[in-house]
Amino acid sequence: MFFNSRQKPEFSDEEKLNQLQDKFELARNQSRGLGIITTVIAVVMSLYQLWSAGVSMLPQPQHKAIHLAFGLLLTFLVFPASRKDKGKFPWYDALFALFSIAGGAYLVFFYWDLVYRAGSPIPLDIAMGIITLVLVFEASRRTMGWPLVIVGLLALSYALFGKYLPGSWGHRGYSIERIVEHLFLTGEGIYGVAIYVSASFVFIFILLGSFLGVTGGAQSFIDLAFSLTGKSRGGPAKAAVVASGFMGMISGSSFANVAGTGTFTIPLMKSVGYKREFAGGVEAAASAGGQIMPPIMGAAAFIMAEMTGIPYGRLILHAAIPAILYYVAVYIMVDLEAAKMGLAGIPKEKLPKFLTTMKNGAFLLFAPFSIVFMLLLGFTPIKASFYAVAVVIVVSMFKKETRLNSSRFVEALDKGARGALSIISACAVAGVIVGIVTLTGLGLKFADLIITLSGGMLFPALLLTMVACIFMGMGMPTTALYIILGAMVAPVLVKLGVPVVAAHLFIFYFGCFAAVTPPVALSSYLAATIAKADPTKTALVGLKLASTAFLMPFIFAYSPALILLDTAILETLVVVVTAVVGVYALSCSLQGFLLRPIGMPVRMVLLIAAIASIIPGWMTDVGGMSTILIVVLVHIMYKPKAQTI
Repeated sequence: MFFNSRQKPEFSDEEKLNQLQDKFELARNQSRGLGIITTVIAVVMSLYQLWSAGVSMLPQPQHKAIHLAFGLLLTFLVFPASRKDKGKFPWYDALFALFSIAGGAYLVFFYWDLVYRAGSPIPLDIAMGIITLVLVFEASRRTMGWPLVIVGLLALSYALFGKYLPGSWGHRGYSIERIVEHLFLTGEGIYGVAIYVSASFVFIFILLGSFLGVTGGAQSFIDLAFSLTGKSRGGPAKAAVVASGFMGMISGSSFANVAGTGTFTIPLMKSVGYKREFAGGVEAAASAGGQIMPPIMGAAAFIMAEMTGIPYGRLILHAAIPAILYYVAVYIMVDLEAAKMGLAGIPKEKLPKFLTTMKNGAFLLFAPFSIVFMLLLGFTPIKASFYAVAVVIVVSMFKKETRLNSSRFVEALDKGARGALSIISACAVAGVIVGIVTLTGLGLKFADLIITLSGGMLFPALLLTMVACIFMGMGMPTTALYIILGAMVAPVLVKLGVPVVAAHLFIFYFGCFAAVTPPVALSSYLAATIAKADPTKTALVGLKLASTAFLMPFIFAYSPALILLDTAILETLVVVVTAVVGVYALSCSLQGFLLRPIGMPVRMVLLIAAIASIIPGWMTDVGGMSTILIVVLVHIMYKPKAQTI
């Protein structure tokens, strides 16, 4: 194995890293007894989810109730209310845990009673709904912090007091009973689309990542990346791009991706000569892109499939070209930086051999990609995810080092359940917000506001949407942000002529890349801590490396050929070739380097030509490609000795 994932990171301020991570995951120091209880519950939850996905699922309302009850129960066992409770288990956490069980049991055992009295809830229904709302908000606060909770509380306040607002922003008013009934007893609140997708698809994919980690498949991603790219110039940075892309599409979290892979890719980048800020920026940009990379694309992609009605198998095809172009751009900029600095790769003898890597465990990587094969065969995403987990379990038996014994199997089930807790609570709170939007008509009011501010023009509307995504994404997970803005803003873009899939991908992209957008670029700040670099400079480097991601959504909003909508095979090939050339020119412009350093005038020409080449259309393609060709030819023929062009 090239690099041991348990090896201590090569940086001195490890305590600072741990403190930064603690801001987002404050796990309780459990006693032995509580730890055993928590593990048993987590294992039972994972087994229940596997049974539901692969064998038989209860009716949706009951299945969602059990899923959320498990999630809330584990959250109050694992996460303390504050740091002062980290070493103990106070009485109110025990009470919260019991209420979590009671809320789920109430919906399961009284399911038919609730159906028969739909629209006429009894006081006990309302009381259980209020308790569940409190539990959901508190669980989200413990796992994700305050931002999403604040948005949720503002939404509730609007439902309660919006009748006092003047003009079109007011509504007719709703009682507490009506609000709680809508959020708790219908499929448009807590138990809406978001929690359904979490219960049906997302949990199993998180479990897939857990099994890959326990069997060594996650480490195999990294070893494979180094075996393919490590010996080229600036090899560790290229390996970080590839490995973080692989890991990010499974983890669904750029922050977790930086913490997982950055602790050894960043020190290796520094060791071959990359500046600290650049090393951190590479890891942040590469990790953020994992969520847009098929075939998995993190949790939000499954919710997108449900919200748009587009089959998941087709959705990942629409997302493929922009995602690949993004990683091509980051890879090229890493290569150009290495060329500017004259950096070499890692000596061949110090790298893992490709065939050895495949033999030792990279065969486990076939499991995630088997999902695509099964989707093409017509399997549902639920079945495809279940069989992917089964593939990991089966192929892990091929070698002793990867084989799942009983302890590893329990560990994978335990980690999978714990790893899903933040997603479950975020989906529940997002469901509350979307429920308020549908109850009060707030989405239509927000849509009218965007249309008014943009003057009914598409480009200003896209800019406003981008700003909203980045602003809300500063403190909110991508999944929750997408659910909220997908319900409120996507219809506006569709109304202005953007295809449905392009509108939703637009929101999804900017939600993902809020993590590398200053002033609150959380992934970049974590990477800077690992690299012992200046956080602001690291964030700016990460933003530059991720710049292609800020261009792509505008292009496919105007020209959906880039996402394979209404296009023929030949047109698709032309779009791909011209876009790749455009991405290369864009990278050269941003890095100020072609075959040698280039000056600002040429960089500006390349920038304009690059954008023209990436935008589909024969006029822009001819103009952009011709300009790039001329610049390259002049650059080859004209070789000044003491100046740059």
